[in-house]
Amino acid sequence: QVQLVQSGGGVVQAGGSLRLSCAASGRTVSSYAMGWFRQAPGKEREFVGGISGSGGTTMYADSVKGRFTISRDTAKNTLYLQMNSLEPEDTSAYYCAASFRTWPIGITKSNYDYWGQGTQVTVSS
Repeated sequence: QVQLVQSGGGVVQAGGSLRLSCAASGRTVSSYAMGWFRQAPGKEREFVGGISGSGGTTMYADSVKGRFTISRDTAKNTLYLQMNSLEPEDTSAYYCAASFRTWPIGITKSNYDYWGQGTQVTVSS
C-alpha cells in the first residue's frame, strides 16, 4: 500500500510561484509513473502533468506548459510540482497520483492507483 501526503499550496498573487510536494510512504515509488491533476469546483479532474518511472520523461497539459515543472527526488520518495507565472485560472485543488506502471505517463484518472489528499491553490488577480 502506498500513502501519498501532499504539502504546499496556499494563496498567491497572479504572476507568483508555488511549489507542491507529494511524499510517498509505505513503498518506494521510484519506479512508478506519477502525475499531478487539478479539479476546480463543478469541473472534472484534469491532468496537469506527469513524469515517467525513470524520471527521464515529463509531459504537461498545454495550459501549463512552460510554466509548471514536475520533478522527483527518488532518495526522498517525493514528487514536486513547481508552478511559476501563476494565473487566476490555475486556482484549483491539486492532487498527486502514482501508478504501478513505469510507462507510459497516464493522462486520465483511471491510469493511477494511488492519490494524495489534495491541496488548494488560489491565485488572486
